[in-house]
Amino acid sequence: MFDELLKKNCFSTDKKEKQDAANQLEQLYGCQISAIEMDESVLFAHHARGCTIVAAKICENAVIYQNVTIGSNLRYNKRTETWENVGNPVIGKNVIVSDGAKILGPVIIGDGSVIGAGAIITKNIPEDSVAYGVNQYKPKDPDYDLVFYKNMIEPEQIVAACNDLIVKYNESKGCD
Repeated sequence: MFDELLKKNCFSTDKKEKQDAANQLEQLYGCQISAIEMDESVLFAHHARGCTIVAAKICENAVIYQNVTIGSNLRYNKRTETWENVGNPVIGKNVIVSDGAKILGPVIIGDGSVIGAGAIITKNIPEDSVAYGVNQYKPKDPDYDLVFYKNMIEPEQIVAACNDLIVKYNESKGCD
């Protein structure tokens, strides 16, 4: 149902259908998704729960996780009586925006970059970078993909790794 609503919300030319889909996305999934341009290949993990997305452009193969905010960071200059910092983010090709990240203002997130969990970004991020903290970034290691990869790990492997970790913890603490 989410994918159908997303498609109507972002790509329908029928204004009523678009608004109805937007309302349902907000009611059912607690998200708002709007972009001037958005590629149909964009993925929203966990049905975009808790996301507020108001972007200029989201390019192909971007992946956006839950509780992400993408939007404006404008301000009004009372002295000059003008708006400053006008515009919303552009999310480049193959960008991953991790849980709880905030991308605000007229910024460009370069192709292939990863925005780390909880990052706050108000400045441009170069392509193939890992962004973290507040406006911090470093080059992405070309030998690794972080957070998301098309050939995802099987859930059983994750559960097995978690169970191994629980055993290690219990052994170190004498827990049952």
